[in-house]
Amino acid sequence: MKQKTTAKVRSQREIAPDIFDMWIETSLGADAKPGQFLGVYPKDQSTLLPRPISICETDRAGGALRIVYRIAGAGTREFSGYQKGDAISLLGNLGNGFPLEQGSGKKAFLMGGGIGVPPILELAKQLDAEKRIILGYRDRNLFLKEDLEKYGAVYVATEDGSAGTKGNVMDAIRENALEADVIFACGPMPMLRAIRAYAGERGIPAYISLEEHMACGVGACLGCVVKTKKIDHHSHVHNARICTDGPVFEAQDVDI
Repeated sequence: MKQKTTAKVRSQREIAPDIFDMWIETSLGADAKPGQFLGVYPKDQSTLLPRPISICETDRAGGALRIVYRIAGAGTREFSGYQKGDAISLLGNLGNGFPLEQGSGKKAFLMGGGIGVPPILELAKQLDAEKRIILGYRDRNLFLKEDLEKYGAVYVATEDGSAGTKGNVMDAIRENALEADVIFACGPMPMLRAIRAYAGERGIPAYISLEEHMACGVGACLGCVVKTKKIDHHSHVHNARICTDGPVFEAQDVDI
C-alpha cells in the first residue's frame, strides 16, 4: 500500500556527470518490487508535484532503499544537494513491477538504457533466471555496471563507441549473438520500440517499463497515458495510466 512518509538520507554521491546515487533510510524498501518507483517531493514550495524516480535497489535488512537519478530540472537539482541526515519526503511504493514469475528458470535478457539502467539492478538481484544483462550508455560513464556484474553476464553498448559495442542495446545483442526466452527492459522510448519489434518477430514475451513525464503519480490526472489493446476500467477507452497501470507492461499490449 502506498504511503507518504518523511525519510532520511543515508548517503549520496555523484557517480557520473549529473547522475546521483542516494541511499535513503525508510521502511518502504521492505515491500518494494523491482520496477516500482517513488514520488520524491522537493522542499521548494514553488515545485509542488513529486518527481518520479525508480527504485534502484533495496536493503531490507538495513531498512533502506537506493535511487539513482539524473538531474533533469529544478526538483532533481535540489535533491542532488542533499547530504547525510537530511530529511526527504517520499510517496511510495508506486506502480506495478516486473513479473518475476515470467522469467523464473528461463534464459532472460535484462536490458537498461540510460537512466533506465537503475531499476535493472534490483530486478537482477531478485530474478531467478539465466541472466544476460545488456546496458546502453551515451559514453564510457558506465554507472552501475560493476554492481550488475555481480548478478549475470553484462554486455555494454555506447553511442560513441568508447566502451563495448558501438551503437545501442540491439547492436550488442547482434554482435554477441545473444538469445533469450523472455525480456525485461527499461529505457527511452526508441529503445523500447526496438525491443517490442524484436520480441514480436521472435514470438517471445517482453516486459517493458515505460519512462514518461508524470504529474500526480497516482492515476488521477491522466497525464501519462499510453494506448493499449485493452479497455481501461478508469477511462473506458483503449489507454492505460503509466503511473498506476504500469510502468511495466507486456510490450505487445501497448502501442508505442
